[in-house]
Order: sequence, then C-alpha cells, then structure tokens
Amino acid sequence: MQGLLDTFLRRFIVVGRLTLRWPDGRSSTYAGAPGPSASMMLADAATVRRLVLDPSLAAGEAYMDGGLVPVDCSIYDLLDVLISNQMRNAGGGMPLLNLRNMVARLTRRFAQFNPANRSRRNVAHHYDLNGRLYSLFLDRDRQYSCAYFQRGDETLEEAQAAKKRHIAAKLCLDRPDLEVLDIGCGWGGMALTLARDYGARVTGITLSTEQLAEATARAAAEGLSDRVKFELLDYRAVNRKFDRIVSVGMFEHVGVVHFDSFFDVVKRSLAPDGVALIHAIGRFAPPDATSAWITKYIFPGGYCPSLSEVFPAIEQSGLLTTDAEILRLHYAETILHWRRRFAANRDAITTIYDERFCRMFEFYLAASELSFRRDSLMIFQIQLTNSQTAVPLTRDYIHAGHTAPAHVAASVAD
Repeated sequence: MQGLLDTFLRRFIVVGRLTLRWPDGRSSTYAGAPGPSASMMLADAATVRRLVLDPSLAAGEAYMDGGLVPVDCSIYDLLDVLISNQMRNAGGGMPLLNLRNMVARLTRRFAQFNPANRSRRNVAHHYDLNGRLYSLFLDRDRQYSCAYFQRGDETLEEAQAAKKRHIAAKLCLDRPDLEVLDIGCGWGGMALTLARDYGARVTGITLSTEQLAEATARAAAEGLSDRVKFELLDYRAVNRKFDRIVSVGMFEHVGVVHFDSFFDVVKRSLAPDGVALIHAIGRFAPPDATSAWITKYIFPGGYCPSLSEVFPAIEQSGLLTTDAEILRLHYAETILHWRRRFAANRDAITTIYDERFCRMFEFYLAASELSFRRDSLMIFQIQLTNSQTAVPLTRDYIHAGHTAPAHVAASVAD
C-alpha cells in the first residue's frame, strides 16, 4: 500500500511541496510548480491503507484519530497543498479514487433525498449541537453564514451586520408591517434585525429545536415577540402568503432532488407583488457530489449546487429572477474569522466535547475556507419576484439600502 500511495502522490502533487514521513521513519518529498508547502506524518500502516482505499473520507478521519499528523505546520497548511492540487489534478491518476468519485456522482440524488423526517435528522446532526459551541466562534448575533466585507478590514460583527443590510436592501422593505417568511432562520438574527430595524413582521421557521429555543428567547428578551415568531416547521408545510421571503444558508440542505419543490413553495407563498431573496453556497464548476467526509461528519444530505442546477428549477416554478449576485471570497474571509475564534477558544470547546471533535471541526473549517479560496465554491444571492415591477429597474437601491433605515423603525415605534 505504501508503494501505491507514493505513486499516487508523485502524480498528484503538481503545485507546491509536500513532505511525508512514513510509519517506518523514512521521508519522501513531492514537489511541483511553486505553491504552498506542508509536511505530514502517517502514524501506521492502517492509515496508509485507508488513504489508498478512500482518500476523500480517510484524510479527515485520520486527522481526527491522530493517524495523520501535520508536522511543523497546521492542518490548514496541509489542506492548502492538497486542495490546491485537487483543483489541478482531479483523481490524480488513481483508478480507485476515480471510481469512487464516479459512484458518488451517480448516487448523489439518493444521498440528497431529503423528505421532511430525514431533513429533521440531518439538521439535528449539526445544528442541535451544544449552543455554547457556536457562541465561541461565531459573531455575537450568531450569523452562521457568509458575511459581507465592503472594505475588507471589517470586524466579523461589522461584516455580518453589513450582510444583513445587503440582504434587507434586496428585499425592498420600503414600508413597515410587511409580512416576511425566513426559511431556515437559524438563531433568529436575521428575523430580529428585519423586525427591529425595518419594521417587518417576521415568521422564522427551522427544524432545529436548539435554534428554535434560542431564537424564541432572543425575541422575548428584545421585546419583539409581538413582531417575530419562530416555528419548528419544514418549508414544505408553509401554507400562507407573505410579502417577502428570505432564506440564508438553508438552500444547501434542500438537496437537488427537491429543488423544484423548494421553488414551488416560494412561488405559492409569495404575494403577487412580493420579493424573495435566496442566499446560498454554490459552485462555479459543473454539478458534482458532496465530499464523503462532509456528508458523514458535518452536513448529511447537504449539497452546494451549480447555478446550472438552480435556474432550471426557478424557471419551472414561474418565478422571475430579477437580480443575481456572486460573492466570491467573502465566505473565505468569514471562515478565517471563525477559525481564529475557534482556535482562541479551543480549550473551552474541548471541555464541551473532546479532542477528536475539535480536530473534526478544525478540519471542517480549514477545508471550507480553502474550498472558497482555492476550489470552486462561492455564494450566490438570487432575487425572485412574481412581477417585473416588484423591484426598481436599476440596482442603485441596493447600495442605497446599505444604511439601516432608522426612519422605518422609528415609524413603527411611533
């Protein structure tokens, strides 16, 4: 097996430099064009065998279990080398890896089959973790989605507030008491902002009991329970119309099998003159499958789609796409903030879970950031309406809306 892995790496590393210390103490170096560099140690023959048989799953598991150890570098540095080469050398000439990738693509519709009961289990896997965990690396508002860096030097709190203003501007919240549906409301930050700063009446829905409890408590604490309510509800069960619909970071959990159903729900739930905004992770590349490791440990049933998979479902629904924007490196910068906060609070997080969990989360955050920096992930924001006249004809209103409309909130208070 060591010979097979050695052959694979000699073909795979075409940029940067990777030094590998084998279980028997010998070292090998693999180098290509100038690029990132890192070193790692493989602890035993079992780890070597696992990496040969299923590298996309085994790399993360081996790091979690201590079989793969970065040497004089971080897991981020190591993944930088591997992901940079993955972009240039898919498969790396390893037939078994090519076969596994092909099977994953062929079976992805089954993997992403997310009826309501399965969606609930998938959400619980990640979002019903101990709430204190998220408070230790997210911003104060617990925005677990891409922030918006207008200058590039913002704090995480500033960039997340800017993200909410950017989305609110696209929702055209030009008068108080608009009824808003927040699909996948998280811990309530977006809903509370729309109610407090824009005078909206918001219904937030989630499948996470932890998020529901936290969001409801936050609304009560801020005195907004009369304007914001949260429900444990699947998006397919929505049965009334709203003036505005927003969904931030939830579409990635829908699954390609259900794209038509999702946009049909948006269509039937949106008022004739309504506006919807979908914010989600997508990919520049053609359709693919979700990483086996991400599916098993982080987001079961999740998928970041190509736009070529999203727009046909929108067109089929009858909705009109009135604006589409791609945010490129904003999420990489967001996750960089998260990684730094996670590292600063690692000891506290270890007391909540354990060392293996911390390594799992470190691997997840590093791989995610690099997937935006080096690979094909990006954020798309798609504005949808039922009428061409529901939004202004130019985009000037979006940038004008980056300033929170205090006059709207004040009119509600009066």
